[in-house]
Amino acid sequence: MFQYLITIDPLGLLYGSAGRFLSPDNLVGRSGDSFPPRAMAIGGLFAHTLSNDPQKKEKLENLVVAGAFWAYNKNYQTIQNFYVPTPQIYLVDKETKQVSDRLFWYEKKWLTPAQIQKEKDKAEGKVEAPIEEDTGAEGKFESGTWMAIAEWGDERPKIETNPWKFLPHLHPQLCDDERRPRIEKRSDGTTKGGLFLENAVQLDPEVCLVYLSTEKLEDGWYRFGGEGHMVEVKCHDLSEANKKLFNQPLGKSFALITPAVWGSNNFSYREPGQQVNDTWQNAWEVEAMLIDRPRPFRYRRGGHLSRGRYAVPAGTVYVLEKEEKPWSEWPEDWFPSDRDKPTKGGDPKTFKKLTLKNWGCGLALPLTVS
Repeated sequence: MFQYLITIDPLGLLYGSAGRFLSPDNLVGRSGDSFPPRAMAIGGLFAHTLSNDPQKKEKLENLVVAGAFWAYNKNYQTIQNFYVPTPQIYLVDKETKQVSDRLFWYEKKWLTPAQIQKEKDKAEGKVEAPIEEDTGAEGKFESGTWMAIAEWGDERPKIETNPWKFLPHLHPQLCDDERRPRIEKRSDGTTKGGLFLENAVQLDPEVCLVYLSTEKLEDGWYRFGGEGHMVEVKCHDLSEANKKLFNQPLGKSFALITPAVWGSNNFSYREPGQQVNDTWQNAWEVEAMLIDRPRPFRYRRGGHLSRGRYAVPAGTVYVLEKEEKPWSEWPEDWFPSDRDKPTKGGDPKTFKKLTLKNWGCGLALPLTVS
């Protein structure tokens, strides 16, 4: 499905979202951080470049993008070996930031190799002590790490942490005669504070953001993200090795490399399915999962804010009873759509076809866990 790899190099700083609670009385710094920008940001660049050309506008109907990932921008090889979220089966030590152990699905339990050996010894009568399941609970191991796509499925892949740091800074609107934030009174009697917090993000100079796409984007300088900061965009052909990996059947076990949103307009679920009357029917027979807490998922497109949902986080591992096809062959109706009707002046065909699959939601890769 994916044919192109798009790199984003900031021409200066990038910006994450502002804090969720910000007022003169309640200043919370980074409670609402969101970085790197989701695939919808790249979709915005395509909409800007293609919608102005009637001959190219139809490409938006079939556009599929996915991300965000990152890579070292030294050369073509390092860009193609981009980094994706680490699956939950890898236990990353908090001090060394490297894989200290790995979990396998063995006898209906998540166990490390040492625990599996003890289970085998116990079965042979060599030990009598019970084996306790260790699933790498939060607080014991590092989370939010990355691994190179070329090492996908390796026993002990090299782990990287986020190659960026936050530099939050405040933009106060001060009163003309006092050194305090300006408070504006609105006509309806409410007030508006004069504090604005920007979470600037400094990306490592040797690193670029990476997105996957089914359509080509012209190289150049673009305004990227909600704040419209300048970035340099380059479009590369996706390597044959990566195409082969993404086109492989998922089999009975796989891991997500992007957040997955499944469910109805009222509820979010941990797996895809369909709403039949008042009952949600799952599409999979899930034998086991390794999952972290859900993540809030919301985005803005075309000046409209999407419905707020919860996403299954990237890195989640699924073990199914039956084999699953590649992500590209998953049905469109597994993915929610925020717009069944076009906005004023919009193209009905475009809005009816777009679902969260167009934004790479729930992109998965096969992963051996047994």
